[in-house]
Amino acid sequence: MTWCIYLTHPEVAIDPHVPVPEWGLSEIGRARAQQAAGLAFASEIGAIVSSGETKAIETAEYFAALHDITPVVRADLHENDRSATGFLPPAEFEAVADQFFADPETSVRGWERAVDAQTRIVTGVQDVLTGIAPETPVLLAGHGAAGTLLMCHLMNAAISRSHDQKRGGSWYRFEKDWLATQAARDLRWIEV
Repeated sequence: MTWCIYLTHPEVAIDPHVPVPEWGLSEIGRARAQQAAGLAFASEIGAIVSSGETKAIETAEYFAALHDITPVVRADLHENDRSATGFLPPAEFEAVADQFFADPETSVRGWERAVDAQTRIVTGVQDVLTGIAPETPVLLAGHGAAGTLLMCHLMNAAISRSHDQKRGGSWYRFEKDWLATQAARDLRWIEV
């Protein structure tokens, strides 16, 4: 079995006047992404795949620069679609995110349903991995909710925010064949 790392982008520069997918990393986020690129697993990475959102691409670029790998950018690996609401103040965002995970079959305030986002993300990861040699370790640079939905699939667990990261810039490792077998148990986020 060969593994993947799912890494979420760290802190972003929030600008209510800029569409959320275009937010970049903040100064703290850039420092943490650079720190992540120096973690022990990074030297083994043979391929990098990123969501098409700016913050994920910027995170992937730290690994790409240090390890001379050109990232593959996949638009279908974006965060759950929240464009119906756009920017929400933090407390309101957290309340809507709680609903998103608690009722995965329902579109909360026009957001993409959690079940649909999970299907998109799992299918996207499976698809991109078919173009990468099976023995190649892969870094997936993405987002908190997307990574949590993938984690729930890998563990064959119900969609639940109880599996969500505590802070952006966290990661977990999984075996590629778990996408099909759903044999993961007790996956946990590790903070950079």
